[in-house]
Amino acid sequence: MNGILGTIITAVLLLAVIVGVICYMVRQKKKGKSLACGMDCENCGSACNYRRN
Repeated sequence: MNGILGTIITAVLLLAVIVGVICYMVRQKKKGKSLACGMDCENCGSACNYRRN
C-alpha cells in the first residue's frame, strides 16, 4: 500500500509542475511574449519572416 501511495503522490506533484509550466507559458503568450520569438529581429538569426515595424 505504501508503494502505491508514494506513486500517487509523485504523480500528483509531477502533474502540478506540468500544469504550472503550461499556465506560465499561456500567460506569457497572452502578454505577447513567446519562447520562440523575442521580437528582437536585429539580433535574431532566425528566418521566421516576422519583422517588427
